[in-house]
Amino acid sequence: MSLFRTKTIEQSIAETDEAEYQLKKRLTALDLVVFGVGVIVGAGIFTLTGRAAATVAGPAVVFSFILAAICCGLAALCYAEFASTVPVSGSAYTFSYATLGEFVAWIIGWDLLLEMLLGASVVAQGWSAYLQAFLSRLGIMVPESVAYGSRFDLPAFVLVVVLTILVTVGIKESMRVNLILVAVKVFIVLFVIFAGLAYVNTDNYSPFLPDAVASEGVKATLEAPLIQVLFGFTPTNFGLMGVFAGASLVFFAYIGFDVVATTAEEAKNPGRDLPIGIIGSLIICTILYVAVTLVITGMVKYDQIAKTAALATAFEDVGKPGYATLIAAGAVAGLTTVVMTLLIGATRVLFAMSRDWLIPASLGRTHPKTGTPVRITLAVGAVVALTAALTPIGNLEYMVNIGTLAAFTLVSLAVPVLRKKRPDLKRAFTVPFSPFLPWLAAAVAFYLMLTLPVETWIRFILWMAIGVAIYFGYSRHHSRLHVHAQTAASEDARQH
Repeated sequence: MSLFRTKTIEQSIAETDEAEYQLKKRLTALDLVVFGVGVIVGAGIFTLTGRAAATVAGPAVVFSFILAAICCGLAALCYAEFASTVPVSGSAYTFSYATLGEFVAWIIGWDLLLEMLLGASVVAQGWSAYLQAFLSRLGIMVPESVAYGSRFDLPAFVLVVVLTILVTVGIKESMRVNLILVAVKVFIVLFVIFAGLAYVNTDNYSPFLPDAVASEGVKATLEAPLIQVLFGFTPTNFGLMGVFAGASLVFFAYIGFDVVATTAEEAKNPGRDLPIGIIGSLIICTILYVAVTLVITGMVKYDQIAKTAALATAFEDVGKPGYATLIAAGAVAGLTTVVMTLLIGATRVLFAMSRDWLIPASLGRTHPKTGTPVRITLAVGAVVALTAALTPIGNLEYMVNIGTLAAFTLVSLAVPVLRKKRPDLKRAFTVPFSPFLPWLAAAVAFYLMLTLPVETWIRFILWMAIGVAIYFGYSRHHSRLHVHAQTAASEDARQH
């Protein structure tokens, strides 16, 4: 049963006062909303809109974005309750430790690392590609030997190194840079919406929901959705099933609001600010996404939309290359904030693990001047920089998606568990209609997991197997709870 030993909420909060593991409380509700928008609006809306519309959903991809938003919205309510009740770094990892036990918490923490480390690496490569496209429009060519797609992606590497240094300096300083870049990014998104309205042709919306067609080349193979393999139906593009398939793809565009919860310990008033940050950023991004999607599918017929850089290409198609250059510049700024916030999220999850001694405790000690876990930040930055520079990651959005959806599922299930275990806890925010809404959130997230390809599940299981090996080989016997229990047992033995 030691696998499911839990750490009380009081223990988690008390540990935040330990000088060597203390983070500075410097973030306001506005900081958290900006932080959330900064990480959400990025690779997904800039790169996936065209792919989803052209290949699986048509103009009805707007419904795909809405479905993904509903899934995230349900999970966001659960995150908001937990984050305001347990204002401690670590997000889903910390929540799970208090409700489902140490082993589940470790699995969730390992899962979050997959989401954030791989997500930051993928987005850094996307940033490199957009930078290359932007510079080429200005007549500046990046040498092929170090450009995007080469053996060593130098722009991606340099980006991660610079952002790692910035994150190491301090969370508030990072937020100031984030605020500027988010302002640029939101301006570009609004520019796409309002400038694009003049070029919308309503004929492009017909048919809004194209007839379903069998997915070409997708059989009961590793590329097939797991749900097809389990239940034997033939997947289709377009039609109603295409909308659901689109939701599982564009879900990547919403990843990030959960990262707000990793900064819970650094919020000035977590009970009020965290729910505002989590839910507020999600609402803002959903409105922007729906508007952008309607404009782009109105500007260009869905089967002619570019599968990459759809926003910039749409303006080229209507004879506005200058607008396309501006949008490419905005994408560079937008993806910068995504990489930075994912780096912060990954370091805060590892920080929480180190404070629980599930990884070496020395890694998590904060610097007295910056108030940040410098060693962990540098280690995370090194891993992401090298992965982004050396690994041909390709289109692994699905791998990031499955990690996030798994965390959503377990956090949603944990809400009613904590309600039952600790009805006495003060909750600044509560999920309405509990336990129905948390159960619904878990069911929707798990369904979207089933729509992901078999090969994604295989990779996910392999990553989880590595995490389990580390837990049983090191973490289980070094955890703070285990060491304290052993110490207490030794004291009892001496006394008797």
